[in-house]
Amino acid sequence: MSERVVMSIDQGTTGSRVSLYKHDGTPYPNGWCYVEHSQSYPKPGWVEHDPVKIWLNVKHCIRNVLDKTGVKPGEIVAIGVTNQRETVVAWNPKTGRPVSNAIVWQDRRTAKLVDYLRENFLKDIVEKTGLIPDSYFSSTKIWWMLENIKGLREKALKGEVVFGTVDTWIIWNLTNGSRDIQTPEYKGAFVTDYSNASRTMLFNIHGLMWDEGLAEIQGKIPVEALAIPRPSSDKEVYGWTGPEVSSLFEGLSKPVTGDAGDQQAALLGQAGFEPYDVKCTYGTGNFILMNTAGNKVHSKSGLLTTILYSVEPGKAVYALEGSVFITGAAIQWLRDGLKIIEVSGEVNPLAEAAEDTGGTYFVPAFTGLGAPYWDPYARGMIIGLTRGTGRRHIARAVLESIAYLTCDVVEAMSNDTGRRVEKLKADGGASRSDFLLQFQSDILNATVVRPFVQETTSLGVAYLAGLAVGFWRSISEARKNWRIEKEFSPRMSREVRERLYDGWKAAVKRSLGWAMEVPWAYGYE
Repeated sequence: MSERVVMSIDQGTTGSRVSLYKHDGTPYPNGWCYVEHSQSYPKPGWVEHDPVKIWLNVKHCIRNVLDKTGVKPGEIVAIGVTNQRETVVAWNPKTGRPVSNAIVWQDRRTAKLVDYLRENFLKDIVEKTGLIPDSYFSSTKIWWMLENIKGLREKALKGEVVFGTVDTWIIWNLTNGSRDIQTPEYKGAFVTDYSNASRTMLFNIHGLMWDEGLAEIQGKIPVEALAIPRPSSDKEVYGWTGPEVSSLFEGLSKPVTGDAGDQQAALLGQAGFEPYDVKCTYGTGNFILMNTAGNKVHSKSGLLTTILYSVEPGKAVYALEGSVFITGAAIQWLRDGLKIIEVSGEVNPLAEAAEDTGGTYFVPAFTGLGAPYWDPYARGMIIGLTRGTGRRHIARAVLESIAYLTCDVVEAMSNDTGRRVEKLKADGGASRSDFLLQFQSDILNATVVRPFVQETTSLGVAYLAGLAVGFWRSISEARKNWRIEKEFSPRMSREVRERLYDGWKAAVKRSLGWAMEVPWAYGYE
């Protein structure tokens, strides 16, 4: 018997996932495919991806999922796209060819441009965008491209180059050549949603539009080369799949109707539709979001005001966010860099083999520190080593650092809102670790819950796509699908909690500004 489904495309920092979801919010049996892509580090602090390879991986996953499940294209009611948010792709909309590798959100090459913005335009940027100037965001990446890729500015002004975050790149390729798109001059739907736009440092979150004044002060970025901002769940449809993917869908055109940044989508997949719902995604980095409904809470504690989602043009739901750049990526570093483990799954039993870290702390500031510190010059550090320190202590310190960094952000959220966070919803790859979530509960002194469906990013954008076509009739209907798989309650004494957390803060203090102490090592001279 046939069953209608929603397809979600989750293009993340380390790989691309395509999934199918049923009406009850559960994954279609065997209905997913995931493929990693390579990371490029051409210089210290630089991180790049090949956008063509990313798109090829997405196509492969679509084909794989349909082949494995036997789901017919006619049973797919809509497609949603979620993505690594601040990563920038520049391409020729006539040929579809990127002009360079994508510059990834983790990339630090624009630190000096950010210093200039902080010194001269900090208040204006914070008030208009809700963001604290940092290399993390998209705008200075575009600025760098315009200044460093020969002839790029002239091509952008002539419409021969456009800039977009990865959602825009994927949607453009999905709809490339479709006769139904609303932006035919670009050959594909050239759109982004409000949530992704709010991560560029070019988007006015009050007026929900690109801000020409912000573009002017950031290297005279041509606004006409930026994607058209739309709601996250779009009843008007961003576009229909085109000839580029027609063979995958047996010649049928499928509507692309949902779009959101991956962290916003994860909160929605956690049914975080209520004010003050909080989730943490334990991925390459950790991203903690609190739904603040229609309130744009301006943080005094180093957090970001961002757009959560929109289901109507000109209106949005907002969130407070704390972004931690490196967490799960530190586990990969243990595997690939130090070779302390052979596969990522070994880190948990190794960490559990140690009663404690023996006073060792690990600060994973490989690309600086994000919220609430916002120090692009912080660098990674292991401190407290003794002759008795072994592999198991370092493994445990890495896992504990993930929880400490999350605690820093949750503490800041409580300060900004005056509300203690009593429940944290956890998702992402590292949330499968019972050891990590128990330590998280202990150090937060709060309940931590893991949902039955842990791929909440894919599920969240599936909800947005399905709501646009009436597959789910309302947010309330989608909310009823959420179920808890496991709950963790604090069992650490106050004395131990405070002692451990004080040690963490002391370790972080020693990592701050390190790249400016030895600028020659990081290309800052």
